[in-house]
Parts: sequence; C-alpha cells; structure tokens
Amino acid sequence: MNVPTRGRPNGRPSLANALDDAIRAIDIPPRPQIIDRIRVEVLSENPCFRRIGQLIKADVGLAAGLLKTANSPYFGLRTRVRSVSEALVLLGLELTARAVAAISLRRAFPNSAHYVRFWDSSARIAALSGWLAQTLAPPGLNAADAYTFGLFRDCGIVILLRRFADYRQTLARANGDAERSFTAVEQADYPTDHAVVGSLLATEWWLPEEICQAIRAHHEPSAIACLGADPPLVGSRLIAVSQTAEHLLQQLTGASRTQEWTKLGQASLLLLGLTEESLRELHAEAATILAATD
Repeated sequence: MNVPTRGRPNGRPSLANALDDAIRAIDIPPRPQIIDRIRVEVLSENPCFRRIGQLIKADVGLAAGLLKTANSPYFGLRTRVRSVSEALVLLGLELTARAVAAISLRRAFPNSAHYVRFWDSSARIAALSGWLAQTLAPPGLNAADAYTFGLFRDCGIVILLRRFADYRQTLARANGDAERSFTAVEQADYPTDHAVVGSLLATEWWLPEEICQAIRAHHEPSAIACLGADPPLVGSRLIAVSQTAEHLLQQLTGASRTQEWTKLGQASLLLLGLTEESLRELHAEAATILAATD
C-alpha cells in the first residue's frame, strides 16, 4: 500500500498533507461532526454547555451512551447522573468530548456487527483499565485516560480487517506468536500495522497526544521498560495498565487470547508497582467490574 503525498515547493510533504493522504489510503473513518462541534466549544473563551447538550440529546443513542459512561464506576462520580445536562456539568467538556469519541468509535464502522467480539473485548479492557487506574492511582494517570486508551488501543485492527481480506490470518499469527512483536508479524505481511493505523485515527479524532503516542507504541517492550520520554511516562503507564487489564480479562474469561503478557507482563507489573501475588488479589474485584460491564 503506497501512501501518496503532496509536496511542498522544496519537495518535502507537509505533515498535515501526509496525514490526510495516509487516512484516505488506509480508509480511516472520518471524524464525526459532533466531535468538531464539541471541540469548538472546548476551545472557545465561553463554552456553551447548553448548545453541546442539545447536540447530544438530538442523538438518542449518543445521549444514552453518555449517561452509561458517566455512571461507570471508574469515573468515580458521587451521584448518579440522570440527564445529559448533569453529565456535562459533572464530567466537563473535555471528558464529555472523550466519551463522545469513544461512543462514536463503534458506530463509525459499517457492518460492525461482524466485529462484535472485538468490540466487546475492547469495552471490557477499557472498563478494567479505568478501574485499575483508579485503584492503583499511578502518578499522572487518570481513569478517563485509561478508559479511553483501552477503547482506542486496538481500533486499527478493525480498520485493517475491513481494508485487507486476508488480514484475519495475519491477526491469528500475531496473536499466537510468543517471540516476535505483534506489529512485526503484521509488518511482514503489510507495509503498516494496527498500532500505526490506530494512532492515525486517534490523531485525526483529536485525542490527547499522549494517548496517540501510546497507541503507536503499545506493542513495544521499550515503551514500558524504558522510563525515558518516548513515549512520556504517562503513556508508558497507559500501556502497562491496559496490558494488565487484558491479562486479567484473559485469566477471568479466557477471552482475548494473545501472547502479549509473555512479552510485556513483567515490565507492566514493575512499572505499576505490582507483584504476581498482588495481581491475583485484584481478581475478585476485576470480576465484579466485568459483570457490571456486561
């Protein structure tokens, strides 16, 4: 898949043009218009909560999804949210924008029923990630970021499934390979991988930079083991929390089977200050979170 670029006079493509061309070539879903409208309000001097509330309430499914998200345990709200207006006030525009993006993700893919197992797994990983961030309280990491990252982390997989007819076989090999990195298996078959594609979507949908960077690096052991600045430490913790969440999901349900814990597990535990014993102690509460998600 060759990604064309439009050059500047000196022959070098601009970053914006290169991103636009990559998005078209890979068939990344366009950013939902409501994300643009909320962003305008977030960046304005006097954001209008009423206008945003009206936009959300006009879409019954989006409004219901926002209420469900706001009442999730990992947001830690003390009162149960009963209306879109309450959700806006309690969450704020930034978190509301994040929730709207998360709800819109699944809806952005036609015939997404074909990927029900993927979406369900992502929802469970996101819920466990938000809960772990709240429970472990790693410095600089909040539950909303962990939840958002959990949902968007592997969205590139659905894009590649839709883009390439034989990607499902590549995915099976990547899930079962205990030696090579997941993305190395993908790159052996295609000139890209789901981490790159997912980070492109996250960037196009205006997710925070640290989340976009973490999506790009989430299969790289150095992103967790190295406490340097690439990705920033908050990104490293996002990766570690989501990897631990996926491991808990696998242990409790047998779902989402991969070999990633073999490659990334010990570094994740070290970064989060966990041991195998303390991880086992989290199982019962994790099972409760999963039951609430279902």
